[in-house]
Amino acid sequence: MATIELGAANFGDTVVKEGITIVDFWAEWCGPCRQFAPVFEEASNKRPEITFGKVDTEAEKQLAGEAGISSIPTLMVFRDGILLYNRAGALPAAALEELITAVEGLDMDEIRKEVEAQGGEIGDVSEPN
Repeated sequence: MATIELGAANFGDTVVKEGITIVDFWAEWCGPCRQFAPVFEEASNKRPEITFGKVDTEAEKQLAGEAGISSIPTLMVFRDGILLYNRAGALPAAALEELITAVEGLDMDEIRKEVEAQGGEIGDVSEPN
């Protein structure tokens, strides 16, 4: 599946759905964003079961602000509507694949319990608790 364009109109509905959604916040003028784009696109083609979305921060300034984007590219990963990863910086293909594998391997019942106990979002899955 190719990447989809996300904006204010469809961002919320897309990230809360069941399954994994990976969002790339980018801009045309951003060199690292342009370097990361083919890596992101290739991953989307390899993993059709995952939703890959892109947010153009220039066209969607309000959404980028609401998402707290201060540096691009920024990658967010959601699973079943829970934000699991939120970090700026382009990833090499192998690191993106490792991140996807880590998110796929999570026990979401445990994650939901942890989120409920914290009363909000969970931390970054790439960092040990």
